[in-house]
Amino acid sequence: MAFRRKKISVVGAGQVGATCALMLASRGVGDVVLLDINQGAAKGKALDILQTAAVQLFDSQVRGTADWADTADSDVVVLTAGSPRRPGLSRDDLLSINARVVASCCREIARRSPGAVVIVVTNPLDAMCFVAKRELGFPRERVLGMAGVLDSARFRTFVALELSVSVRDVQALVMGGHGDSMVPMPRHCFVGGVPLPELLAPERIAALVERARRGGDEIVKLLETGSAFYAPAASVVQMAEAVLLDQRRVLPCAALLEGEFGISGLFLGVPCVLGGRGLEQVCDIALDEAERAAFEHSASRVRALVDDLARLGL
Repeated sequence: MAFRRKKISVVGAGQVGATCALMLASRGVGDVVLLDINQGAAKGKALDILQTAAVQLFDSQVRGTADWADTADSDVVVLTAGSPRRPGLSRDDLLSINARVVASCCREIARRSPGAVVIVVTNPLDAMCFVAKRELGFPRERVLGMAGVLDSARFRTFVALELSVSVRDVQALVMGGHGDSMVPMPRHCFVGGVPLPELLAPERIAALVERARRGGDEIVKLLETGSAFYAPAASVVQMAEAVLLDQRRVLPCAALLEGEFGISGLFLGVPCVLGGRGLEQVCDIALDEAERAAFEHSASRVRALVDDLARLGL
């Protein structure tokens, strides 16, 4: 049997999508197709990325296109297409615009790559996962949202900076919806195996939790004309690698809950085992009273977004 290299399609050639394509190609996990309605942008960025191969020494092929046919038979599809939040754009506007974009893209994905694992990045993330699952018709194992890896990475970074230690030795978990209702879990944060509450005072932990919740906003305010893309792209790549290489990594991802944590029918950030089939398992960990209250509050915020989709006829 002839060798077949893995194929990853990245939909949307903006900052997140193009950075994803670069990171995926440079790590050699498969060939990359970068798709965008702006064919010139997709082709130009793909060619630029391909030319880094001679310097970074990878053999992955990178192709830019506006033709969905080029994405056929992808193993993983990363969906970044959509509009970012802009001044004057209401939540309903953003929800409406991006729900239509995601729905349209997912119909093409289902047609071209019916066996793919789809990783949704478009915001509002948890609601867009709901739209994607509906339009794709895939089992829940193959529809995931990227949020928890990013939110946890931000929390880990702030903890490492606070303690002046290597971020490699910091493990953390952030659950719930992707936004200001997310639920960083200090009780499940460890620094070299030591629980965070044994290393920092409660008020310092609370400050780090709040900074993690506002991590994206902090970058938006600093950039003034854009939003984060390096860390989001790196987070997508970690998830994609876990699937493509069947690593069975335990990572926080937006997954469709079917009774876990007492919730059904919503995509929420929870610890998951990711492997070759996509979602291998949801880790239904025990929450204390405060954690459960915060998680359920976050779930209510996500449910309100899903209800808004119905109200808007989406």
